[in-house]
Amino acid sequence: CETCSKEEAKYRCPRCMKYSCSLLCVKKHKLALSCNGVRDKTAFVSVNEFTDLNLLSDYRFLEDVGRTADAAARHCIVHSPATKRLLYCLRNKARGCNIELKTLPVGFTKRKENSTTFNSVENKFYWHLKLVFPHCRAEYTLKGVPDDKTLADILKPYIDPVESDPVVCQRLKPYTASPQSDVRILMKIENRSRNSVRYNELDAGRSLLDNLKGKVIIEYPTLFVVLKTLKNDMVVLGQ
Repeated sequence: CETCSKEEAKYRCPRCMKYSCSLLCVKKHKLALSCNGVRDKTAFVSVNEFTDLNLLSDYRFLEDVGRTADAAARHCIVHSPATKRLLYCLRNKARGCNIELKTLPVGFTKRKENSTTFNSVENKFYWHLKLVFPHCRAEYTLKGVPDDKTLADILKPYIDPVESDPVVCQRLKPYTASPQSDVRILMKIENRSRNSVRYNELDAGRSLLDNLKGKVIIEYPTLFVVLKTLKNDMVVLGQ
């Protein structure tokens, strides 16, 4: 057992492949690693390790995607003129700011979550934003973030040792204990193959709008906050 290191392992987690001996150890490993125990159907598998089971899994996954997309296409909200008009307006305004905004069909999780709006009076986007802190396995969702707010100001309530919430500060201790110069903000580049994932490094001193210009966004931006001093597997474009 990789949790207690005492008893003989009986179970293997479909998600992270950790061995456990009992239900108690299974629960402990899920809590410690923030693991949900659900097999990752889209995990990368090299050609040398690809088997008939992987092929069958991919086939069933594609069937599930097809069913979900078909159900979403039949949904009454999809054909609502108000919904189409709103999405067209968002994409059009984003295009005017040199941002390629793509939306998913109704039924997809990101489509349900997205709360991004455009205020025509202020001529400003209010973004739905997700912050991911990989070194602490933490995620936070922000709503109504104005596009003229700098990334440094957006991150202050999370990693600033003075202004951050005490509970958040404790959870993100590696970030709050590090100098601001060690913090990097990355955003995944969309439309690349799964085995060639790259990230753009953003400028914390510039506004959210300036950082999103020239980028492809699916529904809403997801920002990954990493530290230079700690190892991570995120490759910045050009490196």
